Amino acid sequence: QVQLVESGGGLVQPGGSLRLSCAAAGFTRTYYAIGWFRPAPRKEREGVSRLGSRDGSTYYVDSVKGRFTISRDSATNMTYLYMNNLQPADTAVYYCAVDDTGRSWYDPGSPYGYTYWGQGTQVTVSS
Repeated sequence: QVQLVESGGGLVQPGGSLRLSCAAAGFTRTYYAIGWFRPAPRKEREGVSRLGSRDGSTYYVDSVKGRFTISRDSATNMTYLYMNNLQPADTAVYYCAVDDTGRSWYDPGSPYGYTYWGQGTQVTVSS
């Protein structure tokens, strides 16, 4: 049974940092990519970051470039999103998602290329 579980969210002051974790279980073969998403105005979900599992390619939405870093520990099948210099605009529920078909390569910021989703973890940036 495929399962994605996010953790690491919380309340942080502006300028602070958090590390989100995504535990992926139940996959019988290497998936193509894993991404992090959050709700956004006029969008269902905004792609925050993506990591290609097979080529290591990365994607970041412009608003987080230079502040967020995605990485994966293949030994434990954990994916991390390191978030630095957090701002109130980063407040959201963050979801991790897995692409097991390769569709996300064509539009890494779109949620439609991803098949499996976690339940989300809340990040609140406030003073």
